[in-house]
Amino acid sequence: MFELPAGRPALMAILNVTPDSFSDGGAYAGNTEAIDAALRMIDEGADLIDVGGESTRPGSHPVPEDVERARVIPVVERIASRGVAVSVDTSKPTVARDALQAGAQVINDVKALREPGMIDVCADSTCTVCLMHMQGEPATMQHSPSYQDVVAEVREFLLARASEAQAHGIARDRIWVDPGIGFGKTSSHNLALIRNLAQFVETGYPILLGVSRKGFIGRLLDAENPPAAKDRLLGSIALQAAAQLFGASVIRAHDVREARQVIDVLSAMSREGS
Repeated sequence: MFELPAGRPALMAILNVTPDSFSDGGAYAGNTEAIDAALRMIDEGADLIDVGGESTRPGSHPVPEDVERARVIPVVERIASRGVAVSVDTSKPTVARDALQAGAQVINDVKALREPGMIDVCADSTCTVCLMHMQGEPATMQHSPSYQDVVAEVREFLLARASEAQAHGIARDRIWVDPGIGFGKTSSHNLALIRNLAQFVETGYPILLGVSRKGFIGRLLDAENPPAAKDRLLGSIALQAAAQLFGASVIRAHDVREARQVIDVLSAMSREGS
């Protein structure tokens, strides 16, 4: 179980050990590169490293279980052995089980423990779980996403999944929820979720928010010629700051040094104003 820091959001650094993630695909596909990157992220201010072995970018498809395991487990073992807090971004029960045995403290699941057996793997451990909302599947989720009331529907889904997790023996204090920015949502849906984050905070579950380098930020900056992922830093930081002010407990980011500076400055401002 991962303990959240007092007085500020936790910073979850993204470490994609895949060849095809939307922002940094291939950069950390080798074990040595991934481990060096994880240690650098800790030095830059990350509280935990979120290791992902399967891209969930729009249009992506699942990879075989053995491929994901081979990408993830050696990296988790190596960085956890150095005392680094590790989260694993997976929806596969066997990958989650092996990652927990290798030292992971958090399972970050875009399918909110809906794959058969996943909820039992987490219930049989002491890990923290993050339950995320996604409409559809990564391959098709951005094909005309639609909601009657995106805030109410996403909130209801997350509360239902949290209730199911507790019914299976996962204690409430081990559960985080994530509205799933960019996962089956339009730009308007994403902005509505961030603007109304207080409605999720009111549930009492810590809220994880990941906006870093998302495609909709590029479209907000320039609808005709959206900037590439690496050029969306300032837009990412702006939404991260809003999320923190609206009550997010965990910020998931690629640009660790910059994200941590925002967290620290806003946290200091809140302390000075109290």
